[in-house]
Amino acid sequence: MGGTRVLVTGSTGNLGEKALTALRALSDVTVVRIGRNSKGGGDVIPADLEVFDPKWAQAFVGVDTVLHLAADPKPVATWESVQALNVDLALNVLRASEEAGVRRFVFASSNWVLGGYRFTNQALAADTPPRPINPYGASKLFIERAGISQSLRTGMSFLSLRIGYCAPGENTPGPQMAFGRWGQEMWLSNEDWAQAVVKSCTAPFEGAAVINIMSENRGMRWDLEGARAAIGYVPTSRHIPVLGPMDRVRDFAARLREAVFPQFSDVPRFGRRW
Repeated sequence: MGGTRVLVTGSTGNLGEKALTALRALSDVTVVRIGRNSKGGGDVIPADLEVFDPKWAQAFVGVDTVLHLAADPKPVATWESVQALNVDLALNVLRASEEAGVRRFVFASSNWVLGGYRFTNQALAADTPPRPINPYGASKLFIERAGISQSLRTGMSFLSLRIGYCAPGENTPGPQMAFGRWGQEMWLSNEDWAQAVVKSCTAPFEGAAVINIMSENRGMRWDLEGARAAIGYVPTSRHIPVLGPMDRVRDFAARLREAVFPQFSDVPRFGRRW
């Protein structure tokens, strides 16, 4: 069978369902779905990816690209959940991909890898030193490094997508979004997410890269040139952040908290760190 064979984990989640729609619209792409199948999809290969099993790993044989979306998606996820669903699970999927000779691995990373830069004015690129502020962001950084290492060791291409704010459903941007201006500035439209999925899975690419995937929003500090250079990603959606009076108060309060108790200060403001 010709065309590209793409295996998708986490295909029943918010990003997964949208990715599935985008990939199934392509006539030369065959989609394989694997995972817990929490929503009862009839074509999902049932598998507990937290525990490596050669039986479910057979599904990776003959696959060209793995799109790995499965994870605990909550920024407030506990270390226990993150270890099982975001670290162990991803390492198992990387292992299955290597053993099956998969040529490309696309990983759903997150803007939370750079979450500590919210209250700065710094431009955010792939080589910006990481500042995760929660277990979720730390887990994404860990798998980025593991994937790059595997790419260098085996020759498998590895793309890490640091995905912006893409809400479930219609995903309309506005003041209802969390994190105030910061959240709205990194909004990712459904259309731009679909473009990122298609291009990351099918566009010519070799090697390893970490790229930002957001829409072109006013005031955004996320560099998108790396995504354009790697896979030709050019967002078509744009949002101008809108803050109501209470949103401005919350934004100010969050900035004040960071000013008084900075999370990444070299020297503690009060007393000793240890």
